[in-house]
Amino acid sequence: MNRRDAVKSFAFLMGGALSATTIGVFLEGCQPSKNSSENLFSADQEKMLAELADTIIPTTKTPGAKAAGVGPFISLMMKDCYPEEAQKAFVEGLEELEKESKDKFKNSFVSLTPEQRTEILGKFREETIAAQKKDKEEATKLQEKEAAELEKKPEKERAGNPMAAKKPATKHYFFAIARDLTILGYFTSEIGATQAYEYIDIPGRYDGCVDMKPGQRVYA
Repeated sequence: MNRRDAVKSFAFLMGGALSATTIGVFLEGCQPSKNSSENLFSADQEKMLAELADTIIPTTKTPGAKAAGVGPFISLMMKDCYPEEAQKAFVEGLEELEKESKDKFKNSFVSLTPEQRTEILGKFREETIAAQKKDKEEATKLQEKEAAELEKKPEKERAGNPMAAKKPATKHYFFAIARDLTILGYFTSEIGATQAYEYIDIPGRYDGCVDMKPGQRVYA
């Protein structure tokens, strides 16, 4: 894949905000599964993680996610930091990714061309965005309904029943988690910090406002 195609694919697959699952892990701390997750992924799935991450952040002028060791990072984070429900959804996502690859291209995901992998992941991305949009709309409607019902109640009862509705259950999306962990793993790796970013080995004084040259990378 040439650089132009790689950058276009990267921009396409990276679109979207962080998933609620990842934000929850960051804000609430690790919530690992109570069950043993040591064997969460098979050997073939571990290989898939490396290729999956490298499809999202491929090699261009700088090494991609595979060279940065993002695959093992995703595996470690899923095992140690994500709750059981998210682990289950992620494994099911990997299985669906493999099935989709074989159904469409008659080959395992790890054996597909970069263009074929991008096409498959693009489908997962679009489906995830659509599902997240639908969930958001349904949550908004539910909040509006609860607010309307609360308004009908006597003032004293409303005072003791604040607007804070029940927190909806977090839904876990395979592609969103994979994208989040690929970003996190890559840009906190040595390769990501020193080659994808503008890296100064021994910085001098702190300067809170530095003009960037056209096309310059952001500082690590």
